[in-house]
Amino acid sequence: MTRTGRTRSHRSRKKRITLALAPVAALAVIVPLMNQAGAATPSEVTADCASDSDRLADCEFVDVQFKANSLGPNERVSAVTDNCGATGTASKTFNVSASVTRTIQLENGSTTEAGTKLGNSFFEVGLEFSTSTINITRDDKTTTLAFSRTDTVQTDSIAFFMWSAKRTDVSGFLKATYKEAQDGRTVFFSPSEGAATVHVFYPQILNNGTPDGRLWLRNVKCGTAEASGVQNSTKAVRSEPGFGEGGANVTDVDIPLTEVPAP
Repeated sequence: MTRTGRTRSHRSRKKRITLALAPVAALAVIVPLMNQAGAATPSEVTADCASDSDRLADCEFVDVQFKANSLGPNERVSAVTDNCGATGTASKTFNVSASVTRTIQLENGSTTEAGTKLGNSFFEVGLEFSTSTINITRDDKTTTLAFSRTDTVQTDSIAFFMWSAKRTDVSGFLKATYKEAQDGRTVFFSPSEGAATVHVFYPQILNNGTPDGRLWLRNVKCGTAEASGVQNSTKAVRSEPGFGEGGANVTDVDIPLTEVPAP
């Protein structure tokens, strides 16, 4: 009888130990999951860096690779001159105006202001790429190209000036340091460490202080779809084909920047 009683007591103690451990094991699983839920995602890192969030101790742009002499968007930078219906060429005066500034392409398409920690990082990174041969604009200061000149507009055509700024494209990723640890750490990346998908475009500047780039006079035959698209556009800045890419109804003439008067 005594032996049977001891055996019954031993089994009961094992059950109690197992039941006592069960909540502890469950808690051990919950804690890591709660920590992971607090981790900063790449999109949160981008948003926090762009807004200079109070959660951040620091945020910096880490450059991975660069490409000099990268051309920017094709922009119409003068009013459209109409020579439609004419049987001969016409000499017309064009007022040309273009401006460039440092632009930032984050993962979510947003930009950041100069006063943020991230903005300061972009400026510091830009120091590395300003050399004796390539002078770049590192900050948000706007640099302009403005002049007037007379050129020939072809028979039965419209004409206007086109511009594509020359830039140094520096690509990399964001490194954010948070004030309080999340998931056991304070440093997070966007989109990932070593990525080259965040772009900073630093405009290249000539020695005379004007932007470097490609400038050309574009003539478009009247009555064509290409001409109608330009004439019906209310904005000077719109998507336009690049130099020599307009098709049979479009003629492009390269204008060397050496012919542009200095400011």
